[in-house]
Parts: sequence; structure tokens; C-alpha cells
Amino acid sequence: MTAIQPTEDISAPLGASPIDTDTASPVLDVVVPVYNEQEDLAPCVRRLHAHLTSQFHFPFRITLADNASTDGTLAIAKALAMEFDEVTVRHLERKGRGHALRSVWSTSDAQVMAYMDVDLSTDLAALLPLVAPLLSGHSDLAIGSRLSRGARVVRGAKREVISRCYNLLLRSTLAARFSDAQCGFKAIRADVAAKLLPHISDPEWFFDTELLVVAQRCGLRIHEVPVDWVDDPDSRVDIVATAIADLKGIARLARAFTTGQVPVRSLRAQLGRAPIGVQAPGVPTSLPRQLVRFAAIGVCSTLAYVLLFLLLRQGLGAQAANFTALAGTAIANTAANRRLTFGVRGWRHAGRHQFEGLLIFGLGLVLTSGALTVLHALADPDRVWEVAVLVLANLVATILRFVLLRGWVFNPRRLPDSAGKAR
Repeated sequence: MTAIQPTEDISAPLGASPIDTDTASPVLDVVVPVYNEQEDLAPCVRRLHAHLTSQFHFPFRITLADNASTDGTLAIAKALAMEFDEVTVRHLERKGRGHALRSVWSTSDAQVMAYMDVDLSTDLAALLPLVAPLLSGHSDLAIGSRLSRGARVVRGAKREVISRCYNLLLRSTLAARFSDAQCGFKAIRADVAAKLLPHISDPEWFFDTELLVVAQRCGLRIHEVPVDWVDDPDSRVDIVATAIADLKGIARLARAFTTGQVPVRSLRAQLGRAPIGVQAPGVPTSLPRQLVRFAAIGVCSTLAYVLLFLLLRQGLGAQAANFTALAGTAIANTAANRRLTFGVRGWRHAGRHQFEGLLIFGLGLVLTSGALTVLHALADPDRVWEVAVLVLANLVATILRFVLLRGWVFNPRRLPDSAGKAR
């Protein structure tokens, strides 16, 4: 067995560094956004403070972010700040959970910031598992998830269906890979927040989703913690209005990625985790993603090839139709794989890539034409048999094509300045 050879010191973290816990400033700042919560605020803070005091053995702070409350919430918050040294209050004239979190997180001196809802629907036992990966440098953001395996949730069927449909929508529209965007239980490293928050614009409930999607696009690691969660029957969230705002947020965010309004490439260069740093011969880290993209392009190319063959077969004959159809799709196939599968951008070496692609096309032509020759030598086949044999021969040619494109035409060692990792 060939040993994996490290290309750099893999004893050091590949992404962020561990948090310095030997400090007088807070290691953790837990933000609790509140609006007219005079009934629940004091019990919540006392319970949270007692938990952190007994379970979290580093300096911490609890920040109560009052979102323009009109009842006695602000007065209660100030009284709690007088009662506990670790409790502070931020009064904001403008409502909105996203606005509150961005305002507090942007000015916090803690190394890790978290937030939770005042109703404490999430069991506090999940708080330490939430922030531990951030303290160690293993992850960049962490979220509580009510939808991942191991979570235990008590809530009505209506909210369960809405939550799952929303996350399915995120997966299909924004390619989200996290399981629960809206659980009010999240944490982020301060260095990551400093880079991401200027590009997160939603002031309301979509703030969480926007932050997570941008973080994922930037190559950051998002840690998920399955939580025990009990629905708050007194929740004041307007589901219909929130759903409409979320749909608008999804459309706005998709447009921002398309237009470059969110500088994903720049942020990824600053924050994205480094490659694993090992060389395992024959097992490149990007192989699965390249295979998926190559297969998708191959399906489209094969359909176009079959269609062209059938259209040209009557007038040109089997061999000429096969040559023309294969040549016509080979150029487009090479160009698509160059850009989408192997991440090569720009015009440099494009001519050479197409020339080498045509050489590979020649091998495919030999396979498909040979298959047709053998078929006609054995029988007088109809169109169905011709297409079936060509598709089978083309499949073999496609496998050979991927191996040669990856190992020869677009091998990064040949073009270290122009070939990049496919995104």
C-alpha cells in the first residue's frame, strides 16, 4: 500500500487557529435579541447565566439586545445587568433580529459570538457542543439543527412541514448543504464575522440564512449540532410575512451571487480553508465533484450526438453520420469540460486543449466506427441496434475521455498557472 505523503505540516490546523482562552476579555459573547419580552427575560437570563457559570470555564458575556421594546423589557434588562457582572445591555432604536445581531457582533470584543432566542426553546446542554468546535479551530460557524439525525423536537405538524419545505427550497435554489437555517441557536468566530457581516444585508429573519449561504460559498466549515427543542406556543413570528420575506431574500441573494455583489471569490481567498495538504496517488480530492460535472456534460453531449446521428444518417450513411455527429459534439464537450469540470478559465492554451481534445475524439471515433463496422459485418441492423451499439461504444469512449482529459489535457502539473480547482 502506498503511504500518503504530506506536502506540508499537517499537525497544524488546516483552517482557523484555536482560540486563545487565556485572556481577560470574554471568550464567548451570547447575544439574546429581545422585543417586548418582559415576562420571559429575567428567567431566561438567570437560567443562562447559571448554566454558563457552571459549565463554561472561560470568561463569558451575555448581551441583551433590546430591539426597540415598548414595554418594560429594557428596564428589566438594565436591572439584570446591575445584578450580574457578565450581563450587558444594548438598546437599539430599530427592530429586527438580523439588525440586532449584526450591531452587537460587529462591536463585540469576544472571540466567539453566539445567539439564542429568549424563550430558550433549545436545551442549553447543546451550548458547549455548539461553541467547542469554534474554540478549537475545527469549524468557523456552528448551528443548532432540529432536522438532523439525533435531534429531538416537540412541535406541531404545521411548523414541522414549513421548516422542512423551507430547507428543501434552500437546497434546490441556493444549493445549501446545512440542514436547518432558522433554528435560533448559532455561533460564529469573531475573525469570520468581521469578514462576512459587511456583506450580510438582511435585518430580519432571513439574516441567518444569508449568513450561512455566504459562509458556505466562501468555503467555510459549518458545524451542526442536533438539539433538543420544544416549540414556544407564545411565539410571535408571523409565519406568512416571514415566508414572503424569505422568498424575497432567496431571490435577492441569488441575484447578488450572479452579479458579483457578494465578492465570494475574494472572501474565499481570505477565509476558505486550505487544501488538506496530502497527496494520495490516484485519489485526488476533487475527483467526486469532477465526475459529477463530467457525467452531466456527458449526458448532454450523448443526447446531442444521438440526435445529430439520426438526423444525418439518412443522407450521409452510418459512418459519415457518426463522424460528423461525434466531431460536432467533441468541440463543445471539450470546451464545457475545460470550464466547468476542470476549472480552466481564459483563452490561454485553449487552442492546445481543443487540439488534444480532438486527438481523444479520434480514439472515440475508432471505438464507435469499429463498433459499427463489426455490427454491419455480423448483420443488417435497423436504427435501434445502431444507436444501441453506438451508445455502448460511446460510453467506453467517455470513460477513456475522462481519464485522458484529467490526467493529460487538463493535468494541473502541466498548467499550474491556468488550471484551477473546479468550483
